[in-house]
Amino acid sequence: MLGPIFDREWYILPRRPSHFPTRVAYLGILWVIAVTAWLSTGLWQKPATLGETARLGPLLFQILCLVQLTFLLFFSALSSASAVSLEKDRRTFILLLITDLRDYEIVLGKIFGGLLPIVFLLAGSAPVLASLLLLGGIAPFQVGQALVILAATSLVSGAVGGLVALWREKTFQALALTTLILVLYLGLVRAVAFIPGISQEQSFFIQERLDPFLALGTVLDPLSASDSGLSAPYSYALFMILFSLTLNVWGMFKLRDWNPSGEPLMQREAPEDAGLEEKNRASAHAAPGITRSVQGNPILWREIYTRAYGRKPILIKLAYAFALVLICFAALRPIFLDQEKAAFFAAYGLLPVTVLSLLLVSAQAATSITSERDTGALDLLLVTDLTPQEFIFGKLGGILYNTKEYIIPPFLLAAFYAWNGFLATPPANQPQLSASMNLVSFLCLVAGFAVLQFFAMVLGVHVSLRNQNSRIAILNTLGTIFFLTAGTLITISLILINGKFEYQWASFIFFLAAGIGGLWWVLNGDRPSPALTLASWLCPLSVFYGIANALVAKPGSQESADPVLSFLVLGGAFGFALAAMLVPLLSEFDIALGRTSGGAD
Repeated sequence: MLGPIFDREWYILPRRPSHFPTRVAYLGILWVIAVTAWLSTGLWQKPATLGETARLGPLLFQILCLVQLTFLLFFSALSSASAVSLEKDRRTFILLLITDLRDYEIVLGKIFGGLLPIVFLLAGSAPVLASLLLLGGIAPFQVGQALVILAATSLVSGAVGGLVALWREKTFQALALTTLILVLYLGLVRAVAFIPGISQEQSFFIQERLDPFLALGTVLDPLSASDSGLSAPYSYALFMILFSLTLNVWGMFKLRDWNPSGEPLMQREAPEDAGLEEKNRASAHAAPGITRSVQGNPILWREIYTRAYGRKPILIKLAYAFALVLICFAALRPIFLDQEKAAFFAAYGLLPVTVLSLLLVSAQAATSITSERDTGALDLLLVTDLTPQEFIFGKLGGILYNTKEYIIPPFLLAAFYAWNGFLATPPANQPQLSASMNLVSFLCLVAGFAVLQFFAMVLGVHVSLRNQNSRIAILNTLGTIFFLTAGTLITISLILINGKFEYQWASFIFFLAAGIGGLWWVLNGDRPSPALTLASWLCPLSVFYGIANALVAKPGSQESADPVLSFLVLGGAFGFALAAMLVPLLSEFDIALGRTSGGAD
């Protein structure tokens, strides 16, 4: 029904080497999270009563649903967006347009074909959620409603990603705009509560039918849902299905208006102008327009002065600025209203801004290589007389220049928190230490942000150069950043469930093993090295140490340990990972790319 494009994806998906390992890893992560939550409750120390297991069931159900919703929301959109945009980068999308395929077969085939891996992951998690019914405390209709919300969220996210990819001509623009549109949507839905003339009950009624997290909240706590009309989960699913249908129809309608895109086609010279062309051949050049002189590093010059990442990049920057305003409004509002500040107050603003910045930077880094490979330009660059240093530093300099608007805001926000004294709380008997402790925390944060941003840049370049499949390279890069940040937040949440850190050691070992194994697979690929293997061990362990240093350094108090020590450990681990990725690229470029073995050669 969906055409040959979808049929192809359906038949070849189980043949991919990563298909079954990905499903096993996904279910393994859910199992580790469930075991960690179980250990945090202390029920493993004694035989649990029926009441205790009935309280454990809703806890596990809540954690697993929230984790899956966050994962499906972003990766469904990125998967469908990359499925379309990578066809454009390879110049094969225009071939689809000149076939006898109908518009709906192209649009729905690419979007739903990109969503197939997500569908299999969601189907595999359904028995996991259903098995929690054996613990008690959960009704069967809650499991059904949760699956409906997860499926509807995946569907509409995929429609958003596919529509943006059909609209924009470059992979980076598609990925960046898709991520920002999702963040903007969530922020705008939450902003309904601040519209004048709408009561709190009315705003909540609207929000729980448009926001996936609030809709899921009515499933986790049915008593909190509004009583009027169709229940929130089914209303949310209905709205999302209609919304995705609208987006897909709009994509079909505009398919041939938006595509083909890119540089205009140049008309061949007329026969009478052939003699003039021969006469002026010495001054002719391939590209239309005036001749521009290349200054300095040619790679860096191209990254800065050409449209290497598509036209109208101002759209991405405006969307990011709008999302930044919404995040800062929600995070900084208690300061201006003089409301009570929660523990770790600064994290509510710094975390979302930093995560969004890291995702955009890593997407730019990955697509800076994959776009070159898909257009066939990477092989041409590698056979020129450019040195590895010129190529790598030119790419990194271009990434830094093109993402400067996304990198600067976290530093400015950290400075604002430090100036207002929210980065560190001095001991009660030494209030005079406030300014110095905030300054130290600010300097550690700034240095830590700089290391993480540079890590995201080098990671995208490193992974994309080692993977011939551009889609896998992009998903591995973004997935590493996503799981690095999301895994950190999950670990923090599990520690804060009851504060008994000593009960959770066994499960955190599994968590660390999963993180180490995943990072080893991403960094090494099919060409492992001792340095990259050591880096894959050091980075997850250093992140776990930083979490423990901040949350449980001084049990029984809200005071963290010295931030300098955490920065030294984190900076040292990620700095070593940077060196492990950069040194081979700069000194043994062909060996690092697998172009030569380096042995008998």
